[in-house]
Amino acid sequence: MDSIENITSSFEKHGYICSEKIATAIFLAAKLEKPLLVEGPPGVGKTELAKTAAYVVDKPLVRLQCYEGLDEAKALYEWKYSKQLLYTQLLKEQLSDVLGGAIGFKDSMTRLHAFSDAFYSREFLEPRPLLRAMHEKNGSVLLIDEIDKADFEFESLLLEILSDYQVSIPEIGTIAATKIPFVVLTSNDTREASDALKRRCIHLYIPFPDQALEERIVLEKVPQIDDNLRKKLVGFVQALRSLDLKKTPAISETIDWAKSLLLLNAESLESDLVVNTLNVLLKFEEDIENTKSNLASILKQA
Repeated sequence: MDSIENITSSFEKHGYICSEKIATAIFLAAKLEKPLLVEGPPGVGKTELAKTAAYVVDKPLVRLQCYEGLDEAKALYEWKYSKQLLYTQLLKEQLSDVLGGAIGFKDSMTRLHAFSDAFYSREFLEPRPLLRAMHEKNGSVLLIDEIDKADFEFESLLLEILSDYQVSIPEIGTIAATKIPFVVLTSNDTREASDALKRRCIHLYIPFPDQALEERIVLEKVPQIDDNLRKKLVGFVQALRSLDLKKTPAISETIDWAKSLLLLNAESLESDLVVNTLNVLLKFEEDIENTKSNLASILKQA
């Protein structure tokens, strides 16, 4: 990712059409070694951006899916308790050798304490996505998906990692990244990210695409579809997004609809065909009924 032009062309080769604004944000985040916080409505390609970045730089994608209650044991690390237990059994069997020659309780405890840190060494550490991404020898792309679903406490856990790319583990100390990963955080704007988190990131907002960009995306993903039909179906989706819907159709649903119309050998947007395939675009019956009542005007706009 040496230049904005290189990013635009490389992403397009992997099927991701990105604007100059998106390519510039990716370029700056990579060169400044700062996380990229990508916000916007669901389905505009935020997660796909990170996946494509991994293909472009040819590095493994490490994904952490956020949810309420996510903690460091699932995100950062945990101890291999079964292995520790096995080690305890082995130590128990060798206890007489360990304590051989010890005089009194204090001397015995001193000898045992010499082994205590072995239980909390790197050999017993189970890395989770955040730590695993930092341990990749040749670097990685770390996707922290839907950060807005996690608690503020989890954001606090991220601050040290995203600032210094290191982790403080009480029993071991500080572990620095072998190679700094390219970090992408996504948010669907269900809640505001903290100021501290935003300060550490390059911010990028991806809205729903305009007509021209969405047509390019559909052309990339469904090249077999007729040009005139592609223009009309994208125009229909664009008009549909102006309605008051519970769930606005995303780009992925536009692509699915284009594929569906292709499978049905559609040549134009006939009313009956649109009604019978609205369930591909819309996920709530209330939205489908709302669209049906406005179908004539939407088709006219398309």
